[in-house]
Amino acid sequence: MDQYSPDHSSVPADDATSNRQDPRDSLFLMAMLRLAGSADATPVRVRNLSAGGMMADYPEGADRDVKVQVEIRGIGWVPGQVAWSTSGRIGIAFDRHIDPMLARKPVGQGAHTPVYVKPILPRGNLR
Repeated sequence: MDQYSPDHSSVPADDATSNRQDPRDSLFLMAMLRLAGSADATPVRVRNLSAGGMMADYPEGADRDVKVQVEIRGIGWVPGQVAWSTSGRIGIAFDRHIDPMLARKPVGQGAHTPVYVKPILPRGNLR
């Protein structure tokens, strides 16, 4: 199953999941999730990401409307709230829009190859 779509038939019209308009980008990347009032952050796997929110694997679950912060690579900490939580996954609506393409940018600058990645080449004559 490529995309998860929760059943919205019993969701109130003012629910954050019912007014989604941003296109979602399916991907797999790791992020850190921190629930409101907690100093501890938990790693989560992001399943899809849009300018207005994200879906991630989060087996612990969380109550709807709980305030959270998510640290997304290339973007930083983004505040939001839990829109839904079910079956080991969580939907988060961001408090502000982000540029999801920043999360897809390469991490390094590419200026040089670190020594530990370079192949070991023999020196001298190999006869």
